[in-house]
Amino acid sequence: MAWDEWEQLKSDAAMRLNRVPDEGGGAEPGGDLNVNQKDLAAVGDSAFKLFERLGKEGRDAWSASQGAARDLTTQGFALGGGLDHVQERWEKQLTSLLDACAHISNHMDFTKKAHAGDEYYIYSTVSSISTLDEGFTERTQR
Repeated sequence: MAWDEWEQLKSDAAMRLNRVPDEGGGAEPGGDLNVNQKDLAAVGDSAFKLFERLGKEGRDAWSASQGAARDLTTQGFALGGGLDHVQERWEKQLTSLLDACAHISNHMDFTKKAHAGDEYYIYSTVSSISTLDEGFTERTQR
């Protein structure tokens, strides 16, 4: 393949990626992402259950690992320091995961409360751009 041919193929690919699809192709005009309260509740519930379970079971081996690391280090084995390092990394990763689960669960609860009734408001009162603008102004002044 010649260099010019390669450059032409790259250019053609970039043009295809950077344009709007032809009529009849791609996503529907209104988008195709749908989420309902049941879906959000399931995500929040799963995150909460994972948080609870990790909080209880994620540290089960902590004391045994610390004891083994201490014993190995006392006996002069370099493995003791390595085990201690692994335990510290585990704790940091576990804490990050617990924080993420709590954030997801709390966010789902907040989102549910913050957007309660939005579907009714949007579908029953908004019918044009001017009405949409008025609706946002009205909602922000509450």
